[in-house]
Amino acid sequence: MTTDEPRISIGDVSGSTFAIGDHAHAESHHGTTAPRDAAAEELLRAVRELRADLARVRADEGTARLDAALADTEDEITRTGQATPSRRERLRGLLADSQALLGVLASAATLAGLVGL
Repeated sequence: MTTDEPRISIGDVSGSTFAIGDHAHAESHHGTTAPRDAAAEELLRAVRELRADLARVRADEGTARLDAALADTEDEITRTGQATPSRRERLRGLLADSQALLGVLASAATLAGLVGL
């Protein structure tokens, strides 16, 4: 039994974008980052600066929670181009709990100002 249909073979498609079928549309965003406005850029710089400063202080449970929240915030801004209001609220709460850091680390005070504390 023979057919007149073409034979299609698809190899490795990792990292590829393709569409199949009538009116199919494929759009690739591999390796691109979400656009960020000036405020998001400033927040991202402050988050990264505070994370670097936290590595220089004695770690405890509070600094570990703050560092984890900062890492999540950095990831969110990098992926989406912004930090959600709930993410900013979480940072506000953790910074308020870390008042001693606000007095010692200028980066903590900068970030606190950017998230409205």
